Amino acid sequence: MQIEFAGAAREVTGSCHVLRVGGQTVLLDCGMFQGRRSETREKNARLPCPIAEIDAVVLSHAHIDHSGRLPFLARHGYRGPIHCTSATRDLSAVMLADSAHIQEKDAEFLARRKQVVVEPLYGMRDAVTAVECMIGLPYDSWFDVAPGVRACFSDAGHILGSASVVLECTERGETKRIVFSGDVGRNGLPIIRDPHPPAGGADVVLLESTYGNRDHASVEGARAQLARVVTETAARGGKILVPAFSVGRTQELVYDLHLLAREGAIPQIPIYVDSPLAIDATTVFAMHPEIFDQTEDLVRKVKDLFAFTQVRYTRDASESKALNAQHGPMIIIAASGMAEAGRILHHLAHGASDPRTTILIVGFQAEHTLGRRIVERAPMLRVFGDEIPLRARVEVLNGYSAHGDRTELQRWLDTVRAGNANGAPPVVHLVHGEPDAQDAFANQLRGAGYTSVSTPMPRTTVIL
Repeated sequence: MQIEFAGAAREVTGSCHVLRVGGQTVLLDCGMFQGRRSETREKNARLPCPIAEIDAVVLSHAHIDHSGRLPFLARHGYRGPIHCTSATRDLSAVMLADSAHIQEKDAEFLARRKQVVVEPLYGMRDAVTAVECMIGLPYDSWFDVAPGVRACFSDAGHILGSASVVLECTERGETKRIVFSGDVGRNGLPIIRDPHPPAGGADVVLLESTYGNRDHASVEGARAQLARVVTETAARGGKILVPAFSVGRTQELVYDLHLLAREGAIPQIPIYVDSPLAIDATTVFAMHPEIFDQTEDLVRKVKDLFAFTQVRYTRDASESKALNAQHGPMIIIAASGMAEAGRILHHLAHGASDPRTTILIVGFQAEHTLGRRIVERAPMLRVFGDEIPLRARVEVLNGYSAHGDRTELQRWLDTVRAGNANGAPPVVHLVHGEPDAQDAFANQLRGAGYTSVSTPMPRTTVIL
């Protein structure tokens, strides 16, 4: 038995791990690499292994850095099963279609503007084919993946439908229990349930380490800060512009704003969700109340979490453009989350120079993105080729993170370890993290008694 780390090794994108057991090959995720176009194009265009070798795929959740190359597999002929939760299947249907649209439009732009012919990684037909291969399965129920491999999903608490995966792998009479964390969420996130570490122990754990070198602000504190920002900006008559990821973060914000509005903690100003993908994703959220966190008061009392007097959804481009001509106060939530594309750019072009405006950052901003330049308070922002002076107030709420921090990740791992005989530590391979975060977290775990912790390099293969 062996695992090859084909993605998210010493980096946070391109999640893909190749499990080989008894002549069977199973992919754990097949995500898109993200970052500089010149660096990621080659990575994304390389198959993790020959298509003919792949017997099955197990998908932890719908985020593009975990699911985004599944249509690429389909384009090259993969027609085998893709096991995931039902909510992940439904979210993937809208997210992979959106990704395919972006691939096609990028290729058209390069051909038209730069006279460069670049074949899209995949198209809409490939995205549809990939979704048709998906088998939606419940949490906490065992299913057969391939001969000698069975699996079970446990709620990872990261986004709707996200899962940690337990795999029992048998070869030559020997069985190994492998736990793949997927992306581990946080306790107290709105809407979704808290992470549920798999019971029963593990021989080997593949553990994400995105925030392995830091702790987050509290979720409750983020909501209070959100109320403060909205109240102060409304008093100035300004707009609150929020670059937000369409899946997860947008729904969390709408939920918190709904809660704050019911409590009278924010003024009665209009809230616009200005993203077609976010609107589609919100529809999928509303389809799956069975996996909402029933301990939350608002979940129990309100039939529709995402519809209340103040919130409005703008799908048409003409509606979006009309917002720029309106005066505040108002809240506009729009993609993309790092302000690299999407409708938020139009709103920043019109509002970043207005001192009454607040640009509210609620997610991680990677290097070399417009969102990072906003966080760093660059005096000028380049939007659509124009230089825009940044006179708006910038607020950063670090409590809105869907990834567990170093304390939460170790607590999750400790719970998995407790299922082993005598609490024996499993072998731990850290994935989905930048080197600084991984190295710090590896040292922390070694100090906590985990005697075998590795940070695999890309394409490394380990024997189980």
